[in-house]
Amino acid sequence: MLTKRVTVTVHASDPLSRAGLISHLRHQPSLDVLPERTEGERAREERTDGGRGEGERAGRGRTERERTDRERAEGERVEREGDSPAVAVMLADRIDESTTAELRRLLRGRDQRVVLVAGELREPDLLSVVEYGVRAIIWRHQATEQRLLSAVHSAARGEGELPPDLVSRLLNQVGRLRRATAAGATGGGTAPLFGMAPREVDVLRLLAEGLDTRQISERLAYSERTVKNILHALMTRLQLTNRAHAVAYALREGYI
Repeated sequence: MLTKRVTVTVHASDPLSRAGLISHLRHQPSLDVLPERTEGERAREERTDGGRGEGERAGRGRTERERTDRERAEGERVEREGDSPAVAVMLADRIDESTTAELRRLLRGRDQRVVLVAGELREPDLLSVVEYGVRAIIWRHQATEQRLLSAVHSAARGEGELPPDLVSRLLNQVGRLRRATAAGATGGGTAPLFGMAPREVDVLRLLAEGLDTRQISERLAYSERTVKNILHALMTRLQLTNRAHAVAYALREGYI
């Protein structure tokens, strides 16, 4: 049981959804809700600032420094009071590139836990959000005040919380991935459960350059069978449909 207040930030792509999340959380005595501005609000502020004169730019700089000072002071206050690690509650109807980018931003270099309120999750999406470090997932249509509060507290304690149907899907996927990883290891070396091993990156980089299986095997001094095993294990593990999908995934994730 948590005895300290949990600092919560709220993230959603539109103001109406964000307001709904805040209304569910703001009256909970164990939570300290600090809503963030949306990307649209940040963009509008930047456009407004861009129309000002040089004199106002200096004032804007002072305002930005003052805002930074306030944020730093708030962080120091949280540390002094010994509050639990911050929890970010994020609403996403589906997992797309903008959602994954936001998840990375929230989790990059912070002691912060994420609760995802999801409209839908495909099987590859489920593995992705777990890999990114999401601590708890709630279906949007089941996101009552009590369930949100329970998920936030679980995340703050460093625990996980998933709907029963997602637990079953995740266990099935992990079982398949373990088998695929073991099969891939027979081609030489080992592959990570998530992400890509160096030799997988090497194969995909050459594939992206237009080389076929024989040419890749010659370039890397692998047998053609090994190249095929590497690609098959990679695509099975990451739920990729074909070689083009594998190359697109590697490009999008910054491997090549």
